[in-house]
Amino acid sequence: MRIRRENFRMVGKLGVIVLGMFCFGYALVPIYKAICEMTGINVLALGDRQIPGATPKMPANTHVDLSRTITVEFDANARGPWHFKPAQNSLKVHPGELTTVMYEFQNVQDRTMSAQAIPSYAPAQAGAHFNKLECFCFSQYTLAPGEKKQWPVAFVIDPRLSKDVTTITLSYTFFEVGGKVPAPPQALNAPALKVAADVAQASGS
Repeated sequence: MRIRRENFRMVGKLGVIVLGMFCFGYALVPIYKAICEMTGINVLALGDRQIPGATPKMPANTHVDLSRTITVEFDANARGPWHFKPAQNSLKVHPGELTTVMYEFQNVQDRTMSAQAIPSYAPAQAGAHFNKLECFCFSQYTLAPGEKKQWPVAFVIDPRLSKDVTTITLSYTFFEVGGKVPAPPQALNAPALKVAADVAQASGS
């Protein structure tokens, strides 16, 4: 009998706990609505960037190799009377890290011109591991006399790049479309040269 009474008491206590939890969960809805009315903020409907005082949480890039640092040097060659240069000469990046650098261009001629850039890499083996997500070299551009532009290059260096490579030079040659295609810079990758030649031929036809 004693054991049975203790069991009944335990069941009763558990029942009270379950009932209390149910009532608390049910009460959360009106409590939440009251808080929203008082503050004027629907917290659950906001993202991290919208919550006052909250620090935005960016997804971690687990593919960044923080144990390695590669120096990327930027070079610019202009085949014609115009200004073309990178906003910075070099920077250090980790393989797998998304990086953006700006290039500056100005048409200093007294006529409108269309131009395009072709890239090259040194050492040559780096070209296969230099992944450009955004690049002005993907398109042709037409600029009015004296017009200035800034274009981004967003890139990621593949972590599979040989660890012997510690410095990469990214070089662009900017040439006028419809004119003579410039000789490729040293270590120019073949696909980029073919695209440039096809563009020039199409423009001249």
